[in-house]
Amino acid sequence: MGARNTIYEYGTVAKWLHWIIAVLFLGSYVSVYYLKWFTEKDTPENWTALQLHLSIGITIGAFVLLRIFWRFTNPAPRLEPGSRLEHIAARTWHFLLYLVMIIAPLTGYLGTGVNTEYFFLFEIPQFADTSLFTSLVQNKMGMTFKQFEEPIDFIHKEVLGEWLVWLLILVHTLAALYHHFIKKDRTLVRMTTG
Repeated sequence: MGARNTIYEYGTVAKWLHWIIAVLFLGSYVSVYYLKWFTEKDTPENWTALQLHLSIGITIGAFVLLRIFWRFTNPAPRLEPGSRLEHIAARTWHFLLYLVMIIAPLTGYLGTGVNTEYFFLFEIPQFADTSLFTSLVQNKMGMTFKQFEEPIDFIHKEVLGEWLVWLLILVHTLAALYHHFIKKDRTLVRMTTG
């Protein structure tokens, strides 16, 4: 198995990107649920959990960009045999997954009201402190950060984080298991052992 995809198999790069992003999404959720359920506001533990969530989110964004670049320069293998409806559903679902993988980290960064201490190595300024925010949001749109943050946070937390990401991951996982155990095709194997 090589680094690049073939018409039959995913290559090692596509597999690694897929599973790294999956683990990062899991880490993102673990850190934010730990923050909500097990820490008190304005404590060092709360801050650490928040910073881990922000750092993981930025890392997800970087890996998603790599994955999209790889996808455009290295087309996916052909779909396994199935009905036209199954193929449309698979393509639509993957498109939605990619869209959410872009929107979630982006809205997370745009709506964050603090700097990110990236894995406590260096600091990434919050969007509100950038010249892009000043020129685009304040000057062109005439909005304060609070006005800008409300709809962004709603999308990131209430729409994506609370239910849409979980729904997409659940359906994606169930579809892979359906292909593996019911249809007995190579859909899941192509993204694992090949």
